[in-house]
Amino acid sequence: MSTPTPSISGAEATAMLRALDLAGRGVRGANPLVGAVVLSADGAILGEGYHRGAGTMHAEPAALADTRSRGNDPRGATMVVTLEPCNHTGRTGPCSEALIDAGVARVVYAAADINGAAAGGARRLGEAGIQCVGGVEAALSYQLNERWSAALIAQRPFVTLKSAQSLDGRVAAADGSSQWITGAEARADGHRIRALADAVLVGTGTVLADDPRLTARGINRDAPAGAGRAGLRVVMGRTPVPEGAAIRGEGFLHLPTRDVQGVLGELYGRGVRHLLVEGGPRIASAFLQAGVVDELVSFVAPLVLGDGAPAFPELGVATLDHAIRWMLDDAGGPGVQQLGADVRLHLRPPPSAP
Repeated sequence: MSTPTPSISGAEATAMLRALDLAGRGVRGANPLVGAVVLSADGAILGEGYHRGAGTMHAEPAALADTRSRGNDPRGATMVVTLEPCNHTGRTGPCSEALIDAGVARVVYAAADINGAAAGGARRLGEAGIQCVGGVEAALSYQLNERWSAALIAQRPFVTLKSAQSLDGRVAAADGSSQWITGAEARADGHRIRALADAVLVGTGTVLADDPRLTARGINRDAPAGAGRAGLRVVMGRTPVPEGAAIRGEGFLHLPTRDVQGVLGELYGRGVRHLLVEGGPRIASAFLQAGVVDELVSFVAPLVLGDGAPAFPELGVATLDHAIRWMLDDAGGPGVQQLGADVRLHLRPPPSAP
């Protein structure tokens, strides 16, 4: 039996598609991608907004702020949003209360919020006398946030894997030299990605070879973790980290294990909701083999190294049919972007079969 289409107006249906488009402008990570549009009683757009990343306004308050900045009053309006408004206080306040305070009369949303801590927004709005209609384009909203949902259900961080490699997939030359395969623009973008995450992880091999600091340089240091600065700096592996390593200091954590699931569980328990994995190659392959990489950002430099360390070794792929496939992802910007001489690929796993 097919699910009946919720009762909505043509203007609300169009606004939902617009909200989904807005949602795709946000950055992936600890929070889902969400867009919102505010409609007047006659279906005119009063304002719109989207969630720009952890620590920033959620989509609904952003849309309300845009509404007011245009000189419009949201009282009596309809909020069209791609996810059920949240009902909890995290880095920002509950969206349900913001909508009640704004005097919104009706809320049309796509997917129900599966986050137990944040769910219940529709119920709270209903108690306040606001009419709620859910399930509008829910499949599109789910597809947009499928990997975020998978991480939430598994109670692990959302995982971004970053690599920098040559045209022939090498992260270092035959003599081990690797600094720098990519140029300054690509490296600056790498620091931007670090600043989005709650934690950045490398293996002990990378610490011994490169002695990285794993800080997000050139980023606002006063911003909260996950919204402008790097948080926890994590080393994974059984080899001891030298006492004089640059990575040591406040925010440093060594997990002496090769167990990917164990690491993710430990970090989730410490409050990490977005993990950036920077490598090296064996660590990258371990996370890929575990099937927990939700987002892949690959910087490809226009050079050929021939012999050298491969970006993703020992994956166990013996035939093309077993290849780990990815698709371009335009969330937060184009899936393919030139940065100086390098090319940045933003990728995500293909959606699961329905």
